[in-house]
Amino acid sequence: MMTEYQRYLLTSLDVHTVDWSQSIIGRSNITAFRLINPNNEEYKRFLDEWIFSEQTAGKEISSKQPITTEAALLYDAVLLLSRALYDLDRGNPITPKSLFCDGSDVWEEGRAIANYITKVPMEGASGIKTGSWDTEKRFTYKKEEKDAFSDAKDLLKNATLKVTTIINNPYMMKKLPENAYTGNDRYEGYCKDLLEKLSEKFGFKFIIQPVKDGGYGALKDGEWNGMVGELLKREADIAVADLSITYDREDAVDFTMPFMNLGISILFKKPEKKTPPLFSFLKPLSLEVWFYMGTAYLGVSLFLFILARLSPYEWVNPHPCDTDNDVVENQFTLLNSFWFTIGSIMQQGSDILPRAISTRMVASSWWFFTLIMISSYTANLAAFLTAQRMTSPIESAADLAKQTAIQYGCVYGGSTMNFFRTSTYPIYKRMWSFMESQRPSVFPEDNYKGIERVKMGNYAFLMESTSIEYVTERNCDLTRIGGELDSKGYGIATPPGSPYRGILSSGILALQESQQLQILKDKWWKATQKCPDDSGSSSAEMGIRNVGGVFLVLGIGSILGAIIVILEFVWKANKMLDRESIPVMLWHELKATLSFRGSTRPAPKDEEEPSVEKMPMVNMGKIEDFKFS
Repeated sequence: MMTEYQRYLLTSLDVHTVDWSQSIIGRSNITAFRLINPNNEEYKRFLDEWIFSEQTAGKEISSKQPITTEAALLYDAVLLLSRALYDLDRGNPITPKSLFCDGSDVWEEGRAIANYITKVPMEGASGIKTGSWDTEKRFTYKKEEKDAFSDAKDLLKNATLKVTTIINNPYMMKKLPENAYTGNDRYEGYCKDLLEKLSEKFGFKFIIQPVKDGGYGALKDGEWNGMVGELLKREADIAVADLSITYDREDAVDFTMPFMNLGISILFKKPEKKTPPLFSFLKPLSLEVWFYMGTAYLGVSLFLFILARLSPYEWVNPHPCDTDNDVVENQFTLLNSFWFTIGSIMQQGSDILPRAISTRMVASSWWFFTLIMISSYTANLAAFLTAQRMTSPIESAADLAKQTAIQYGCVYGGSTMNFFRTSTYPIYKRMWSFMESQRPSVFPEDNYKGIERVKMGNYAFLMESTSIEYVTERNCDLTRIGGELDSKGYGIATPPGSPYRGILSSGILALQESQQLQILKDKWWKATQKCPDDSGSSSAEMGIRNVGGVFLVLGIGSILGAIIVILEFVWKANKMLDRESIPVMLWHELKATLSFRGSTRPAPKDEEEPSVEKMPMVNMGKIEDFKFS
């Protein structure tokens, strides 16, 4: 009956006359009212004068005997009246007047004395006004804040607090092996270190006891469960865990200032990097665009060939120095036309340039076309490679709400679940309706089971951002999606009206200002082996699978070139006189090539090409000398 959760109210105004040193009051709170302040100088002077007068009269009286409230009030009344009369008489002498009590006459000085009494500043033996009472506000008492803090500090010193908590990494964890430790040494974590810091500061002891039902605290059927329920049942003095400060919980128990600020976020499995196809370099443009580009290449090449044949300005003398040469030549053969257009689209150019205005017009249009297409391809290729690295089916809570393929949920009975259940925001209401309708349930019993479900894939887990930060530091295949959906904090919970709330809040504030809370977080959150940074420069590098198709095209082109050069060699060798067998010639040619000798040699002679000695001399006249009949 005399614990810190029992409170007693004494209505006597003479409580100060009781010697409480002989009473056993335990840690209970006893409230009483008094008008006497034993430390008041006026009270001490009145007590000394009263003892002296009594002793002078021959009465035995102890110097320690206190004065009752009634005697102090009488003393203050007489003292107040005498001071009022003295002050008024100094300014304006007061003339006494004889009056009958039953008469209707009024003393002229009476009203002035009454008004002046209310204005005389006097502390008296009964002290100054510290509280009031009325029918509406009832009793109002203002205690000095420093006195209340000092009382709570004294109460907390040498006290042994029962601490309810919940096992959840990294806030509170069991040491392994469990049978090797006893008492508080069985536990470790952020909250354990926080308790030790506060214990060192205020001198209290504590006993850690995990919550029996494993819950944080939710109102079910009109009764609170979890850690909040244990506080209300007085089974624990404080709750130290990752317990969110919510409106409903604040209405049931008291919270200190937050020791950690956070918000709800989304835990999701990182998308597996897909192996890019061999010809991924073709992906920036659709198959339809590639088809139209090929068609444009063929069409422009043929059209350029036709225009060059029709334009007289493309027919020129192949030997400009020989003015007597009557043969003209057109550089845009069919093969040269295809070579010109392919050189333009590859941005390499060629040694063939159009001369006529018509062909230059077509060539300029083709160059502009290739400029736009190559620029678009380059930009889309960069965007495609970036999107390939960042591909994720969801990027925010809105993406979750829009789809139904990926399930999502939160811990059953926790503050996150209550946030979605009571939210009026349309997206969050839609998400709650989806979560509530899923079968089997998407509400795991604790964070551990929710994390394991995320690892299995196709599930997003809604939990506190600080817990997600801890999990992603140690599970490289998991990631946080989007930002925080709300803003809240973790605080130490106490039973309603607990005297420990204010003193613990001051301790948390001191730890926060000295950066001790951040040091504790770094200690328990940072993993020894960090996950590779996917957003770094290494993730921007292209692997061989990204450019494998380009190498394949290069290889095919090289092989085709080797096959064609053999065919060209065989074709030319068949026209030569006095030739050896083709394999022997090919072997000699290969040996000469690999010897890396000079690049000149005698020209071979073809069968159809007669020698100069055998060629008959023909008198070639001018073209005007020839007459056609």
